[in-house]
Amino acid sequence: MLLDTASLYYRAYFGVPDSVRAPDGTPVNAVRGLLDFIGRLVQDHRPDDLVACMDADWRPHWRVELIPTYKAHRVAVETPAGMADEEDTPDTLAPQVPIIEDVLDALGIARVGVSPYEADDVIGTLTGLATGPVDIVTGDRDLYQLVDDAREVRVLYPLKGVGSLQVTDEAWLREKYGVDGSGYVDLALLRGDPSDGLPGVPGIGEKTAAKLLDAFGDLAGIMAAVDDPAARLTPAQRKRLDEARDYVAVAPKVVRVAADVPLPAFDPALPREPHDPAALEALAEQWGLGGALVRLLSTLRS
Repeated sequence: MLLDTASLYYRAYFGVPDSVRAPDGTPVNAVRGLLDFIGRLVQDHRPDDLVACMDADWRPHWRVELIPTYKAHRVAVETPAGMADEEDTPDTLAPQVPIIEDVLDALGIARVGVSPYEADDVIGTLTGLATGPVDIVTGDRDLYQLVDDAREVRVLYPLKGVGSLQVTDEAWLREKYGVDGSGYVDLALLRGDPSDGLPGVPGIGEKTAAKLLDAFGDLAGIMAAVDDPAARLTPAQRKRLDEARDYVAVAPKVVRVAADVPLPAFDPALPREPHDPAALEALAEQWGLGGALVRLLSTLRS
C-alpha cells in the first residue's frame, strides 16, 4: 500500500476541526486525522507493506522548465533555481507536517521522499518495482495512469475520509473516461488540469479527448491525424491541436509520473510495534495525540 501522504493529510486537515489541538494550543487536526486514516486503511486492507510517499519537491524545476505554469498558482515564495519553491499552505497546516514526519518515523512506517521528485514519482517508481498487488491511496486523479489490472495495481480514491473508497481499476476507468490506465496520461494532458496549472488543448474537454483517443488510439495517433487531410477531425479540432503542438510535445513528460526515482534503502514492512517507543511516547505527550495514536497502535498489533 502506497500513501500519497500530502493528499491524505490535506484531507485530514480540512475534515477534522481545528479545535483539535495539542496541550500548548497548536492545531494537530491533520496529524490526528492522518493517524486515523492510516489505522482505518490498515484495518480494512491489511497490507503487508506500507509506504508513506512524500513530496521532497512539490514543484520540480524540471517540470516547470517544460511548462512554466505548472502549479504556479500555488507558489507562496519563489526560490532560486535548484531549490524548491515554497508552497502556499494553510498557516495552521504547515507546522503539522514535521510532526507527521516525526510520528511516522517513531512508529516505523516507511517514509520516502526524494528530491527533485514529487510523491507521485516515488509512487510510480515503487509501483513499477512491485512484484505483487499494489493499492495506491490518493485523492489525486493523476495517479489513475498507474492502474493496471494485469499487475493488480489499483487506486483507492477517498470519497469520504478513507472509510469510503472508490476502487479504481481498468473497468472503472473505461466506464468513466473511456481509457485504461496507460491512456489516462493522454486524456489528462489534452483535457488539462487547472489545479496543477496544466492548460490542456483549448477547446478539447474531457469528452472530446476521450472521443479522439477512441478514434485514433493515443496521442501520437491524434497528432498524426492532424497532418492527415483524410482523418476525421473537425476543422476546429485540427486547428486547435495544430496550434498546441509545442505544448503536446512536452506535456507527456510533465504529466507522466517518473519510473526511475533513485530510491534510498528502506524497510516497507508494516510495523507491529513502534520503531522508537520512547520517542513516540514523547511525541504523543507533547502533541496530545491521544486516541488516534492508541487506535493505530492497537490496529498495528492486531
